[in-house]
Amino acid sequence: MNSPQPKESMENTLYQLVVFTLSEQRYALCLGAVERVFPFAEVTHLPQAPEVVLGVVNVRGRIIPVVDIRKRLRLPDRETNLSDRLIVAQTSRRTVALIADAVSGVVEGSKDELIAAETILPGLEYVEGVTKLEDGMILIHNLEKFLSLEEEKTLDRALKQP
Repeated sequence: MNSPQPKESMENTLYQLVVFTLSEQRYALCLGAVERVFPFAEVTHLPQAPEVVLGVVNVRGRIIPVVDIRKRLRLPDRETNLSDRLIVAQTSRRTVALIADAVSGVVEGSKDELIAAETILPGLEYVEGVTKLEDGMILIHNLEKFLSLEEEKTLDRALKQP
C-alpha cells in the first residue's frame, strides 16, 4: 500500500515581494531579503568602490554600501531626490542599500504564477523571474547576483580603507 504524500503547506506555495519603482518600471525583491525601507539619506562617497556602488550610509551604527541599481540595469541616470527610498536588504555575503524612486509595498501571490527568467530570455543575470499582476508585470531581482565576484572584492577593499 502506498503511503500518502504530504501535502505542500500553503506557506510553500506563496511568495511575498517588496515592490519598488525605477524610471516608471516596477521591480521586486523577495520579502525575506529585505530588512527595512527608509527615506533617502545622505550617501558618503567611498573611494575605490566599484562603479555600481555610490557610497555608504550609516544605518543605526552600521555602515552599509549603497548600490545604484540604475547603473546595473543601464537605466538613465537621474539626480537623487528626498522622496527616494533606500531598501536595506541582505545577501548571503553582506547587507546593501538600494536606491528606489518609490516603494509601493508588499505583494503576495502563488509561486505557480512566477515565470523563471531563463524561460523568457536566457542570460538575464540579475533577474530571477517575472510575475504578472492585474496591473502589469514585475521583474524580480536576484540580489545574490547583483555584484560580481570582482565587485565584491573591490568593495571589501574599499570598505577596509581608513
